[in-house]
Amino acid sequence: MTPETALAQLGTDPQKAAQMAGYHKVDRPYLGVANPAIDATVKDWRAALALDDRLALASSLWDSNVHEGRVAAAKLLTQARIRPDDGPAWDLICTWVPEFDERTIADHVSVAGQKRLVEDPSRLDILETWVASEHMWTRRAAFTMTQPWTKQNHPKPAELETRDRILGWAAALADDKEFLVQSAIAGWLRDLSKHDHDRVAHFVDEHGAEMKKFAVKEASLNLG
Repeated sequence: MTPETALAQLGTDPQKAAQMAGYHKVDRPYLGVANPAIDATVKDWRAALALDDRLALASSLWDSNVHEGRVAAAKLLTQARIRPDDGPAWDLICTWVPEFDERTIADHVSVAGQKRLVEDPSRLDILETWVASEHMWTRRAAFTMTQPWTKQNHPKPAELETRDRILGWAAALADDKEFLVQSAIAGWLRDLSKHDHDRVAHFVDEHGAEMKKFAVKEASLNLG
């Protein structure tokens, strides 16, 4: 399937496209297609296409730079298990991260990345290098992609070690000047606090003075 055919299947609404361009404030083409419609179309593609074809389509849709095309590219790679080998999907996701420039696309790709990290946690070694990136969106992705480690109710020792590792990244960026990085760290801590109160309370005690006030407030919502 060519990217032109795929984009045509997504459809277009010029009026909504103009509204979306104003909302996202990033200079790229918009189709004006809502997320549920993209979901439905991508579901059909996933059912019809072999893995190599899905990877090729995802890559070409990303390269189109169309907003909905990039969202659809991420959704094509969002599933718990990719067989027989999810390595090419992970590699493709990693090539997209340095091109992040707005929240919606970055978050959809991050959800795809979460699935691949859970499948192979050794890939966290790559995310650790992102913490020192000059690209704000890459630093942010280190936290949006590791959300699954905030949610375990009964974490195994290795999962606790991963939490501590990511908390180390948060400590390194506690004084980051970028709002969206602070917000991502705060959201990560807030979600973790629902399952691991003491770790978050200790982190806020140790590093709260370095963080922006809004981030401390968000991180502390569940601490009481």
